[in-house]
Amino acid sequence: MADVNLILESVKFMVLGMGIVFLFLTIMVIVVNIQAKLIAKFFPEEVPVTPTTSESNNESEHVAAIIAAVTEFRKNK
Repeated sequence: MADVNLILESVKFMVLGMGIVFLFLTIMVIVVNIQAKLIAKFFPEEVPVTPTTSESNNESEHVAAIIAAVTEFRKNK
């Protein structure tokens, strides 16, 4: 009979421990979600700056130079 009481006590402690861990994890998820919303509200992400026309023009010059180099390389083969 004493063994049955010990098993019941251990099951009670197991359920209590698992319940406390589950409660803690649930509260932690809620707090992290609230924190994420507050951070997004007060510290929004910066919008990336679009390249200006001179930068895009410079890029097109690079592309043209690469194409010319590849064409010249293929002629020499």
